[in-house]
Amino acid sequence: MRTKKNEATIKKNHMDVLWHEYTDKKDLTPITGASLSEKASVIGRVGIMMLACGTGAWRVRSSMNELSELMNVTCTVDIGLMSINYTCFDGNDSFSQSLCLTNTGVNTSQLNRLEKLVSNFATDEIGQSCEKIHSRLDEIEKIHGLYSPVTLAVFAALACGAFTFLLGGGIVEMLCAFAGAGIGNYIRCKLSKHHFTLFLCIISSVSTACLTYTVLLKLLELIFAVNLQHEAGYICSMLFIIPGFPFITSGIDLAKLDMRSGTERLAYSMIIVTVATMTAWILAMVLGLKPIPFLPLEFALWQWIVFRLLASFCGVLGFSIMFNSPIRLAAAAGIIGAISNTTRLELIDLLSLPPAAAAFIGAFFAGILASTLKGMAGYPRISITVPSIVIMVPGLYLYKGFYNLGIMNLTAAASWLASALLIILALPLGLIFARIITDKTFRYCT
Repeated sequence: MRTKKNEATIKKNHMDVLWHEYTDKKDLTPITGASLSEKASVIGRVGIMMLACGTGAWRVRSSMNELSELMNVTCTVDIGLMSINYTCFDGNDSFSQSLCLTNTGVNTSQLNRLEKLVSNFATDEIGQSCEKIHSRLDEIEKIHGLYSPVTLAVFAALACGAFTFLLGGGIVEMLCAFAGAGIGNYIRCKLSKHHFTLFLCIISSVSTACLTYTVLLKLLELIFAVNLQHEAGYICSMLFIIPGFPFITSGIDLAKLDMRSGTERLAYSMIIVTVATMTAWILAMVLGLKPIPFLPLEFALWQWIVFRLLASFCGVLGFSIMFNSPIRLAAAAGIIGAISNTTRLELIDLLSLPPAAAAFIGAFFAGILASTLKGMAGYPRISITVPSIVIMVPGLYLYKGFYNLGIMNLTAAASWLASALLIILALPLGLIFARIITDKTFRYCT
């Protein structure tokens, strides 16, 4: 008889793959001597776990290929944002499988462990049984998040507060954005933890962030007679939602002609941006807010450089922690982001370089620095490069474009959206050219 508790239980739309059913716990045969289905299960599981970490199709495929070569099988794979279809051949038989994710996200800590497992597979795992390897993958899979929702909220607040200064905001805007982003990202983390749908997470967190900013600004106005023009930083409170990682990896995948993965990642990014900016625009209409310019800040050149270095470091550090990076990895990305983003901003101010051209140079510089650091520290390149340039993604431009589109100011909307599009295209191009120069395996179409 069905109970009310069972009736209230929501069944998973994607069934779990029981990986240990492919193995025999008593069989100690090394993976090289195992059956094709056992070999394929390891190859496919590593691939789908790497995909779940947010890395691009090229990295997933190259890792699956490396494992396949070590196990003396051939693997062909088709990779999207949420799924992998692959076939393994051993000369006599073939084994095909389709694997799907229930959700997507970014986890650079787990990605780092998976890349180390793949690179050390020939020495550490090749003599192990299929059961032992799956147990090792179980251990890696259990590492969901290094930080609590409160910690992630604090670092999201730090990132958006720093982002606010880099966009031209002062101490009032930074304070309000800090509070709004912290509370908004806390709501997003709690909803995501309970597996609520993407749209609900975006709308709830963005609404909370924007309302928090507005309420705090009103309180500051009443208590300290703060100028209401500080409402210019309203949009900065929700910039934690900007999907920088899938934006950048979509460009890299398209550069390698992984069309399915690239277009799916781009579509996913556009869904997030559209829902977030539409939510912020509707709230702005209700609250009577407009995207007015920031009040000017007066600093000497050396002060601008120092403050931008500091703000860029804090912003990239915060975003990197949000991507579940360990502190050392996040700090490394922060150093690269501080140098490359400050260079970008100074190129715009001192040389009057177009923002898109400056973004290309900044991303290229970040890619070169990350390649150097990867050689010294051994971190996955993408876990350093992408967080270091996420702060360059033009979230404010996108919002202003959608805001003006909503009020049918089409000329202004086209201008802001075109500027945002050029910058978004320039960022992955900068990383791609840096990768072509520093990585000979990436520069060929193989």
